[in-house]
Amino acid sequence: MRIPGRSAAVRASAAVRTSAVARGCAAIRASTALLACAAALAALCGCTVQPPAGDDGRHSPVHIRLPGATTDPGPTRTVPGTTDPGPAADVLWRRGNSGSGVRELQARLRQVDWLFDGPTGFYDDLTERAVSGFQGKRGLPRTGRVDTVTWQRLLAMTHPPGKWELYLMGGQPAGAPDPRCLTGRVLCVDKTSRTLRWMIDGRTVSTMAVRFGSQYSPTREGVFHVYWKSRHHVSTLYDSPMPYAMFFSGGQAVHYSYDFAARGYAGGSHGCVNVRDEAAIAALFAQVRIGDEVVVYR
Repeated sequence: MRIPGRSAAVRASAAVRTSAVARGCAAIRASTALLACAAALAALCGCTVQPPAGDDGRHSPVHIRLPGATTDPGPTRTVPGTTDPGPAADVLWRRGNSGSGVRELQARLRQVDWLFDGPTGFYDDLTERAVSGFQGKRGLPRTGRVDTVTWQRLLAMTHPPGKWELYLMGGQPAGAPDPRCLTGRVLCVDKTSRTLRWMIDGRTVSTMAVRFGSQYSPTREGVFHVYWKSRHHVSTLYDSPMPYAMFFSGGQAVHYSYDFAARGYAGGSHGCVNVRDEAAIAALFAQVRIGDEVVVYR
């Protein structure tokens, strides 16, 4: 039995469903096109596609980040089993630096047997290698540069160096000249500052580090005169070389010392005034004359 109007109702319902399906398909195609556009935009200018922030759908799933723009990186994550190294320590000294701070660094490195030359006050390749070795031994990055962490570790292992640790190999400033050195041609020898000034009429021509005899063979003090010069002298008493010797009191002379050049103030003379800078004393030897005055004081 046919019910009147039934076919028309079925056809109308089918039409509604077909229209709804068509609209859904169109929406899916639009969404797909939007995502494709978003992907292309991301490739061009660094966009990122993100899920909506909430369920209300009011936030765009596309987040645009322009090239060069800064963003909040968010919390830092540490890989399990590792530690956060923290900010890099400040570098205090590195190769090529110079000054009193570098001199103290070298003196302290000598105390822990990582440096055997100097101190010179100049951060050279030997100092760089010593710092790198010290760092590696203590589990620090082997940079060869002294940062605050390396310096604090070294301070904890050493004592403040004394004056003659800082100037073990010379380089110390000269003291004020004795008044007796201010006239004429004078080798002005200061036992306190351990320096020799070559002075002409009150003007300092050159200055060099010197060392003296021990308490058992002290260098005599007073005013003397150069009475003999011997370029290649060898001591008949100690059978040791005394190059560029300028004798002023008995067997005592100003001369170059290989031992002073090698060991610095760790040693001493038999009464002579030792010089460790060969170029400096060679120039001095060429200028000094027989009869020039020698003043030794403290």
